[in-house]
Amino acid sequence: MKALKRILEYLRPYWLTVTGAFLSLLLVSVANLFSPLVLGYAIDQGITSGALGVIGLATGALLLIALVRGLFSFTQSYWIEKASQHAVYDLRNQLYAHTERLSFSYHDQVQTGQVMTRITNDVDQVRLFMSSGFVQILSALLMLLGTATILIMLNWQLALIALAMIPIVGGIFFSFFRSVGPRFREVQQKLGFLNTVLQENLAGVRVVKAFAREQYELERYSRANVELLNENLKVRRAISFSFPAIFFIANLGTLAVIWIGGLQVIGGVLTLGELVAFNTYLVFLIMPVMTIGFSITAIVQANVSAARICEVLDTPFEVADKPAATMLPPVRGRVVFTDVGFRYQGSDSPSLHDVSFTVEPGQTVAIMGRTGSGKSSIINLIPRFYDVTAGSVTIDGYDVRDVTLTSLRSQIGIVLQDAVLFSGTVRENIAYGRPTASDAEIEAAARAAQAHEFVLELPNGYDTVIGERGVGLSGGQRQRIAIARTLLLDPAVLIFDDSTSAVDAETEYRIQQALIPLLAERTALIIAQRMSTIRNADLILLLDQGRLVNQGTYDYLRENCGTFCELLDAQFGTTEEMAEEILI
Repeated sequence: MKALKRILEYLRPYWLTVTGAFLSLLLVSVANLFSPLVLGYAIDQGITSGALGVIGLATGALLLIALVRGLFSFTQSYWIEKASQHAVYDLRNQLYAHTERLSFSYHDQVQTGQVMTRITNDVDQVRLFMSSGFVQILSALLMLLGTATILIMLNWQLALIALAMIPIVGGIFFSFFRSVGPRFREVQQKLGFLNTVLQENLAGVRVVKAFAREQYELERYSRANVELLNENLKVRRAISFSFPAIFFIANLGTLAVIWIGGLQVIGGVLTLGELVAFNTYLVFLIMPVMTIGFSITAIVQANVSAARICEVLDTPFEVADKPAATMLPPVRGRVVFTDVGFRYQGSDSPSLHDVSFTVEPGQTVAIMGRTGSGKSSIINLIPRFYDVTAGSVTIDGYDVRDVTLTSLRSQIGIVLQDAVLFSGTVRENIAYGRPTASDAEIEAAARAAQAHEFVLELPNGYDTVIGERGVGLSGGQRQRIAIARTLLLDPAVLIFDDSTSAVDAETEYRIQQALIPLLAERTALIIAQRMSTIRNADLILLLDQGRLVNQGTYDYLRENCGTFCELLDAQFGTTEEMAEEILI
């Protein structure tokens, strides 16, 4: 239960509200405990004696008790709900903030649906326990203790009979707890997998429809849904077995009390009012036990959810600022890789081996290689999306591990092949990295990215709202907005991960021409897929199976590197086709 105790600590800042809820709960419990005593007094001193005044007094007392109970039931419910909502608000914010700061390696290995389930469903399970389950347990314990005390005071013989069933019921609950506890974790895991399938289908709905795989995806979702259904049924089966047994034992205890208590009333040892009051208290004794039993389910669910939340909160930041990290001053853009080795977490083999090269400020570098050669690993290490496992990466002599991430990444602009846009206007997407940018600056960046013309043709120009992930725009349009978004940052180092793959040759040529003055004083690293990029690069890095096999200018590599020529032939075809590409 350590995870649940830890999550309950989020209530600590709201202790005053929680204290008010607890005091209200205490008053409600006291009011409940007084009701049977007043009822017994009304029977013995009023009804059996025909004393209308006593009956009226008892009725007024019961009415007052009802009013007190109603008032403080409201304050208890409102205050505990208020405290739990604030606590979960803090928890949800911290959980999301932690998830945002987690390294790429975490997101590489964890399914998106599982993360979403922890931030939504698991947090909600904890909130339900804070607002209702926690209060119900406290109320049940107060009622159990108070009822047991009063029963012993009324008639200790009958009290022993009534209390004898509690250890039996407790044993059943303990057995239920042990059998059902692991099942709740399975339920949450199955729910997370179901959400993963749902998220993948919603994100990839166009691919599903393009390949006519609707039926396959429906069956895949149904299988995940059946697995969740089966886990839930296992839990309900355990509940269905345990609680009838508890009710049966409780009824046996009630029958024993009525039988023996009835004999004591006949024998004059016990009054009728005391027996009625005792029987009412017996209900108060059984109900808290039942409430605690039902609450065990809530405890187990909440503890499982709390443990899953704590797993995320306890996940370390693999890439984080060192305690003594310094601010990276404005850089010129000299990038140096020295004997760099790198392995992705969970991978059996390194992605980079002993890679060393130097990029001087203002140079444009093309990175070439077959699929899986390590091109993306190179560009991921510069902004420190991952940490090297050997060697070092420096910018202007500063090791990227010794400076703060914010100061490092603020001076590096990245345009990824998968141009991710957000729901909002075109203007907001371009200004994503610089929300305070002026309209003139946004337009200048769009012009440089060859996006200005098509943006003006949209229904509302720069104020046109685009859908999630840029729905409504072509792939080339999304890429150009992504390029404009990066150019607006005015970074010292630019990284292009095949960022013009979705545009036609003419548009790419115009983009490259517009970038020439922008790249004049900037370092640019480009994963090359076009011949024009390779031809115009100041330096070409040729990678093969994670190793830097050669580097130099286009002419140098054509004359001295057979691997480079083979790659050109494989990627671009014959010499004549390359020449045509160059002319374009």
